[in-house]
Amino acid sequence: MHAALVKKLLLTAIGMFAFAFALVPLYDVFCEVTGLNGKPDMEAAQASSLVDETRNVDVSFITQTKDGVPFSVKAKQFSVAVKPGEMSELTFIAKNLSAQQKVMQAIPSVSPGKAAKYLHKVACFCFDRQPFEPNQEVEFKLVFYVDTSLPHDVEELTLSYAIFDISDVALQRNEEITEPFKG
Repeated sequence: MHAALVKKLLLTAIGMFAFAFALVPLYDVFCEVTGLNGKPDMEAAQASSLVDETRNVDVSFITQTKDGVPFSVKAKQFSVAVKPGEMSELTFIAKNLSAQQKVMQAIPSVSPGKAAKYLHKVACFCFDRQPFEPNQEVEFKLVFYVDTSLPHDVEELTLSYAIFDISDVALQRNEEITEPFKG
């Protein structure tokens, strides 16, 4: 009697562990299928050749850092109006607020989530880690376009960057953090 109960409990525990282990890949598949979560492609896109002159889409830019992250990152413009397919360029100003060498990584997301697959970045500081000298300020260019197949009910979207200090990770990997930035 106790052996059957122990067997059921053990199988339940193994099943729960397997389910927890599979949650991240399942969530990624779910988000990709449904368009939720706003995870844009992290690869450089090809330039657009087709422009939809009949409509405008407002694109806003937000940056977020947690307390203690020694970077300030801001877009020179809060938002721009673009025509789908039209190449757009925006400048971000980033500064290392510390007196030490640091490495920054920006992780993008798009809202509404269903618009993520329609925002294509040709050049972005988020593609690479960005090393900074103490108190260094750098301008980065974002070159992007909104795909012409963006659904017509999406008239505005927001590109948000979460900014992280990955200096400790770079040092743990024994990587040189003073290499020139890729702008």
